[in-house]
Amino acid sequence: MTGFNADLASASSNKSPVANFRPPTSAIYIGTSGYSYRDWLGYFYPPGLAAKDMLPYYSREFNFTEVNSSYYALPRPQNLEQMARKVPDGFIFAVKAYRTLTHERGDSLASDSRQLRQALQPLVDRGQLGAVLLQFPFSFRNNQANREHLTRLKELLPDVPLVVEFRHNSWVNDAIWDFLQHHELAYTCVDEPALPGLVGPVVRCTAAVAYVRFHGRNAAKWWQHKEAYERYDYLYTPAELKEWLPGIAYLAGQARQVFVAFNNHYHSQAVTNARMLKDLLAGV
Repeated sequence: MTGFNADLASASSNKSPVANFRPPTSAIYIGTSGYSYRDWLGYFYPPGLAAKDMLPYYSREFNFTEVNSSYYALPRPQNLEQMARKVPDGFIFAVKAYRTLTHERGDSLASDSRQLRQALQPLVDRGQLGAVLLQFPFSFRNNQANREHLTRLKELLPDVPLVVEFRHNSWVNDAIWDFLQHHELAYTCVDEPALPGLVGPVVRCTAAVAYVRFHGRNAAKWWQHKEAYERYDYLYTPAELKEWLPGIAYLAGQARQVFVAFNNHYHSQAVTNARMLKDLLAGV
């Protein structure tokens, strides 16, 4: 993790996130950003496995996943109820916020937020909602209007954990750590290409849950790609993942739960790296 900053401590602590690795004190959930990919057939899923059977198969090995479909269409309660019935007790979902909350803001913000919250209720009732992921685009810069938007989202969704992913490095400063902590918004730590303007591998804990996303380090395709999946076409090496062990241990010492999601999903590379990280954390 080139550029990992040893002095980037939690907003609530002066301890370094790259202190000596130690056994975690909170639950760490490791999974992938989505699970329903046809190009995983023959790599992770058996050839010919039906889409409806992918989540039960996935949950045999992993205890956490991100729901990506909720970004493209507002889910209904019965959708998430059906998903919850397919997985064992203890399986946790993070649900990506609908696009009008993060990318296409308009007059429907309040109504869309209410509808999203209603859809989440089956997961809340089952204790299976880990977080709502607010993934903002690179164009979402640190300014008063956007900070007010974050405050508004917290007001609209006050009783569910919100994790915020920034893409622009204008958000990486001490004032923002204080802002996020004050509003109980969890900062999403990211691993992504070391390109100008991106946030870089900053480790911070600003809420009761901590969140890490691995997007891959495919710098050549990050901005210039024909297909969206090309950006995330990357396989981490064990050495690259080892760089994150101190940071994850630090987060585990600060937060109640730590969620780690691999978004390098092309040809199930996310699965390979999720397994790899699980082994590294277990000392295998």
